[in-house]
Amino acid sequence: MSRSRRPQDHWGHRAKREGYAARSVYKLEEIDRRVRLLRPGARVLDLGAYPGSWTAYAAQKVGANGRVLGLDIQEFRGALPPNAEMRTQDVMSPELDAQLGGERFDVVMSDMAPATSGHRFTDQARSFNLVMRALQIAEELLVPGGHFVAKIFQGPDFEEARRAVASAFEEVKIVKPPATRTESIETFLVGLRKRGAARTGATT
Repeated sequence: MSRSRRPQDHWGHRAKREGYAARSVYKLEEIDRRVRLLRPGARVLDLGAYPGSWTAYAAQKVGANGRVLGLDIQEFRGALPPNAEMRTQDVMSPELDAQLGGERFDVVMSDMAPATSGHRFTDQARSFNLVMRALQIAEELLVPGGHFVAKIFQGPDFEEARRAVASAFEEVKIVKPPATRTESIETFLVGLRKRGAARTGATT
């Protein structure tokens, strides 16, 4: 085992101890700690939600008066808190809004990543496309003042993605949580306060 991998193994062990399906939960936890993404009573849409760690964490943070809806093309068979739901759903569907019944959200978050090909630029381009789709969904389904977070592979298209998020949100942050593997090219784009009419409630 390489030295670069060894120091980060504790994230996986910690996830197992704390009952989460994946170490990625600690990436969301760090983002939430930095920007207060998830608040009591919020309605959250989790894109690419399998295996459910982000969904479970968000459900805990938003509490009984909040709601978390996770979507993924892979079927989920695990257990979730009562305020969380997982659906088998292709987020690339152009009918997604109608399929969700017009529901609106305070937070849209995406941990989606492409099936890697081993070709760096191809993988980065596919990651960019997923981020842009997640942003499109956020622009359609987020309430004004809502927040957005999406994983992206850094590459030639990164600045274009950052500018796109900046055009839709009042503030943009770039976060690479400690739970991200040292050798990974992934990072997270965070959009705070979707542009639009001021709103009170969970996102203020």
